[in-house]
Amino acid sequence: MVKRTLLSCLCMFLAVAGMSQNVYLFAYFKGNGEDGLHLAYSKDGYNWSALKGDSSFLTPTVSKDKLMRDPCIIRGGDGLFHMVWTVSWNDKGIGYASSKDLVHWSEQAFIPVMAKEDSARNCWAPEITYDAPSKTYMIYWATTISGQFKETAASKEAGYNHRMYYVTTKDFKTYSETKLLYNPGFNVIDATIVKDGARYMMVMKDETIEPPAKYLRLAYSSKLTGPYTKAGPSITGKYWAEGPTTVKIGNTWLIYFDKYTEHKYGAISSADGKEWKDISDKISLPKGIRHGTIFTVSEKEFSRLLH
Repeated sequence: MVKRTLLSCLCMFLAVAGMSQNVYLFAYFKGNGEDGLHLAYSKDGYNWSALKGDSSFLTPTVSKDKLMRDPCIIRGGDGLFHMVWTVSWNDKGIGYASSKDLVHWSEQAFIPVMAKEDSARNCWAPEITYDAPSKTYMIYWATTISGQFKETAASKEAGYNHRMYYVTTKDFKTYSETKLLYNPGFNVIDATIVKDGARYMMVMKDETIEPPAKYLRLAYSSKLTGPYTKAGPSITGKYWAEGPTTVKIGNTWLIYFDKYTEHKYGAISSADGKEWKDISDKISLPKGIRHGTIFTVSEKEFSRLLH
């Protein structure tokens, strides 16, 4: 009986030891996004190291400007990695590509999400969130449409006055009509949406120009496509923050963001989503990292990125 128990314990230990441990990856860009996709990794979610000598994994090819800013990568329900990105400062579409291994990518596609809107000025910081029950992907981004939302118009910063828009797709071949996702009553950009229990949590940047806000806020919805609640108060400090991305480690939420006027990254953490603590002194990232997203891969998938 004792031998059988010891054998069972040994088998359990070997099984646990052989389990794959997820590795955190950070997809980001550098400079103006002209050289493409960069990846960094972390085993603890706090300390990050660049992969491939901090050189690009994918060179941008679409749009007249051929940029790859604000890359967002998620693992889809089909097991593929799906990526969208900002292709230009002033274009009416976004970039899209997919990959099985983050090394070999599909042909890059230009998705003209705002082509039917004559007064659309841009499509910034697109992201994807997957709704598993309906097997639907929502792609969303910030756009300024000249002449709309005049109540929050400003003369500074080229008069940009954004709201969040979206399309849905099941296969990245056909897309729904573009719709307004979120009008919080202020200039808003850089939204990222994650599942938080039974609800969806949107982290966004308040881009109010006069007087400047430039901080992160939260909103919630029971459905991915909304409606979302009124935006809550600022969750970041007395600095300008943008490009949030989230990761949950155990029961703790971490939100990373670009302290872009200080040319460095910051982070906040929370166990309940209400009280947020600045942990910027506890993180380390590659020099020059810009707006991106965090996702996870297996140890086996990670090992392929090292060759």
